[in-house]
Parts: sequence; C-alpha cells; structure tokens
Amino acid sequence: MRAKRVTFRHRWLPYALIAPQILITIVFFLWPASQAIYQSLLRQDAFGLRTEFVGLQNFARLFADPRYLDSFITTIVFSTLVTALSMLIALVLAVMADRVLRGALTYRTLLIWPYAVAPAVAGVLWWFLFNPTIGIIAYALDGLGYDWNHYVSGTDAMALIVIAAAWRQVSYNFLFFLAGLQAIPRSLTEAAAIDGAGPVKRFLTIQLPLLSPTVFFLLVVNLVYAFFETFGVVHATTSGGPGNATNILVYKVWRDAFEGLNLGSSAAQSVVLMVIVIALTAIQFRYIERRVEY
Repeated sequence: MRAKRVTFRHRWLPYALIAPQILITIVFFLWPASQAIYQSLLRQDAFGLRTEFVGLQNFARLFADPRYLDSFITTIVFSTLVTALSMLIALVLAVMADRVLRGALTYRTLLIWPYAVAPAVAGVLWWFLFNPTIGIIAYALDGLGYDWNHYVSGTDAMALIVIAAAWRQVSYNFLFFLAGLQAIPRSLTEAAAIDGAGPVKRFLTIQLPLLSPTVFFLLVVNLVYAFFETFGVVHATTSGGPGNATNILVYKVWRDAFEGLNLGSSAAQSVVLMVIVIALTAIQFRYIERRVEY
C-alpha cells in the first residue's frame, strides 16, 4: 500500500508553513545556547567591564569543585524521585479515573487543576503545609512522633521539594495516561475479563504494554522538567539549603550568576546542564525506545 503524499502548488509554501517554528527555535533556543557556549569560554568581572578569554578553564574549575559535584549528585537524586513519583501517582489516578462512571468530568477536572499552578506558587503552598511552626502536615507528623524541620534536615528539605515538584507534574502526566487508557479498545480488556483475568492481570498484560509509548514520552518530558523547570519550586521552599542539600544544578546556575556574579562559571554550568539533558534524551531514544510497542 502506497503512502499518501501531500503536494503543494507552490514550492515555497512548505517552507513558509514551518518558518514560524524555525524562527522560534532560533530565537529562543539556538541563539541563547550559542551565547551560553560563548560566555562559558570567558571570564568577566562582576560589573561586566572587563572580559578575558580563558578557554576551558571554567569547565576545569567546575569539575574540580566538590560543591558542584555534590550538586550534580543532588540533581540526579531529585530528578529520579520526581519523575518516578509523579508518573506513578498519575498512572494510579488515571486508572481510577478511567473506571469512574458518575461524576467523571468533575473528577478529572479537579485532578487537572494543579498543573495551572506556577512552580513558585506550588512551592509556597507546600512550604506552608510543611512549615515546622505553622504547617498542618508538620503538626500531624509531630503527632506521629516525627520532628519535621526542613530548615535543619537535608533529608526533610529534599522530601519537600520532591513532593512540591511532583505534585504539580502529576496533572500533566495524568492527562496523557488517561488519554492513553481511553484509546485502548474496550474489547481487549472485556475479552480478558471473560477469560478470567482479574483487574491487576488485565492492567499488567494488556493496558500497560499498550501504554508504553505514553510512558516513554512522559519519561523524557519529566526528566527535562526536573532538570530545567523546578527552579521556582526550590527557590520558594528551601533556597538550596540547608547546607546546599537541595542546591540542584538549575538553581546553582542562577545563584552563581545573580548572587555570586560569576557569569563565566554560570554559563559553563548551563552548557553542562544542556549537554546532560540532550544526552539523557538521546540515550532514552536509543535504548529505552526499543522496548516501546507502537
């Protein structure tokens, strides 16, 4: 069977149609990325009055700095926890919502709303809930015998930013998981039910394998989110503390640039962060996508 080909009357029309996307990519990605690479090779004073070309010295100093290596490990732990937690909770909620018959629209709307909350607002919300002085969740934990205090405990602080970041991302994952579940033909699960397969077996043997493209897509998106889009959450909750326990890479880039005024080091960190995310995405497409069933 021959695939249908789209023909255009004018040769320039296809290029005109993709021109806006190409322009956006150049302005908002290629140009900033090129500037970051260029600035990572320079050393500037705090006022930007003197610039010196230093080559790869900024990168050499980065990987010789134990604080940067600690931030690197913190980011890996944080991104892994956020991705796993947000996707797992969203999948459970999507399975539950897919089975709801009465009030389904209301139920789904309430689950989608958190995604409209800005990262900084989500951070402030959970900061109030876990505040050791006035937070209701901190009070409940104290009643259970756990002395919660994210101001002094690095473990508590990490748990706080993971919960805040994952909570906001659950809604996004929920949308795609629910759409994927509803796209699965009911006849497949009904046939399995007639054959005696229980709900868990039907999910593991039918629904989950058919959801693999959605899982793969969300895995990539959530890792990018955890690496790049969680600055507001960290800034509003822990500010990288205590003792740099939550100083993830994207927050360290901002802190070194706008607090430390070390623009060369900050640019080098942003380049490293960009390379990490591109490498992770490439690895996922190279190896994990092989297990995806389209």
